[in-house]
Amino acid sequence: MQSLLASVILPAIYASAAIAAQTANKPEREQWFMDQGFGMFIHWSIDSQTGAVISHSMAGADKQYLDRFIHELPQTFNPREFHPEDWATLAKLAGIKYVVFTAKHHSGFCMWPTKTTDFSLTQTPFKRDILKEVLAAFRKQGIAVGLYFSPEDFHYLYRHNIPIGRLQHDLHYPANNPGLMQLDKKQLKELLTLYGKIDVIFFDGPAEQLKEYAWEIQPDIVVTRGQMKTPEQTLPQVPQPGPWEACFTMGTDWQYKPTNDPHKNGTQIINMLIETRAKGGNLLLNVGPKPNGEIQIEQESRLRETALWMMVNRDAIHNIRPWHIAKEGDIWFTRSKESPSTVYAFIPGGDKWKYGTRKNITIKSLKATPQTRVSVLGYGSELLEYKKGFDAAARFKNTDGGLEISAVNGLRMYTDNKWPNPIVLKLENIEYTPAPGKTAPKPAQPAPANKPGEVEGLI
Repeated sequence: MQSLLASVILPAIYASAAIAAQTANKPEREQWFMDQGFGMFIHWSIDSQTGAVISHSMAGADKQYLDRFIHELPQTFNPREFHPEDWATLAKLAGIKYVVFTAKHHSGFCMWPTKTTDFSLTQTPFKRDILKEVLAAFRKQGIAVGLYFSPEDFHYLYRHNIPIGRLQHDLHYPANNPGLMQLDKKQLKELLTLYGKIDVIFFDGPAEQLKEYAWEIQPDIVVTRGQMKTPEQTLPQVPQPGPWEACFTMGTDWQYKPTNDPHKNGTQIINMLIETRAKGGNLLLNVGPKPNGEIQIEQESRLRETALWMMVNRDAIHNIRPWHIAKEGDIWFTRSKESPSTVYAFIPGGDKWKYGTRKNITIKSLKATPQTRVSVLGYGSELLEYKKGFDAAARFKNTDGGLEISAVNGLRMYTDNKWPNPIVLKLENIEYTPAPGKTAPKPAQPAPANKPGEVEGLI
């Protein structure tokens, strides 16, 4: 009788469990992700020593090159200036809310002392668990932690005499390669059981079966690439329903590139962050540490410029959602998540709004209410340094042409008074007024997940 009951009940339990298996990010975790807004991507591996494109130089290479890559590069990887606490402190200053670190890139080299392969930190003079130290440092600063993980593995292909490339051969796909799938799952199990709570995971390659396995181990983990849109080096032309994430380098490469690598300036990066948030996405901005573990000065300086701007304007970037429209003229908008009638307007600075000057701005799509308040983020609009009796008050009124605002750029950030970055107006209890003949946009629906077999990006 007992065996009969078991034969009936157990299959039902297993069927129920199969039905209940998680197949998507939890909605509340996606909302949390959208609140973060600004992340730091960190690309770092053994080939940073030569300044090559990370991993991809192995694709199509001959045996001699592959032998050198796999056997020689680990022997000289010894980042004695690796101080992840400095990375995390800089990220905190810059207003970064989550980090995504390359645990394993396409080469297959593991930045933790894995038991699944000998192609890892255990083969280097350094030997320390870099991943563990990075996660600990960022957690200490209150920054959420995430992992980049490549389902593809060039080292595995090399050992099994499979031509190395990116998704050009059936056996490049874990779903078609049981040995590769088994390796990936063993590595994911280590990452998701030995390193505490992981907030985000970025699967750069075929994620089928692996993302479900990640949710099985950590149901609250947010899968970005593999589950949501993650465009690289480009922004969509129009606002996108969230969540989504734009991935950008500061220079031309993801990993450290010592030569021939012009960088974006700080204002370009800040404008990119503003546009991404106005269109409903997160910006994942990349850092490529030097082989010795330091962040190169070009990238540190951009992050410090961003840090200064975020000290003033972070409220307009974190915990926000898109406004009815993303942009009017050269003014971008976001709105507060908690107070939907509070809008942030990003006004171009520099020569377009010089320090110590009053500017009159008309926004056609906004209307003041009796409860409206207008302020300049970071500036009290009372005094202007060294100017006695200067009228610095912010004023506004409704006109036939829209909401007319008059405000002063009075926050002195540089000695020469030439700060090129946008000024942000906070508009509380404001109303949206669609252009004649138009209606307010419908609420955005969630963006579709990647279809099975669809792989995005070239990182």
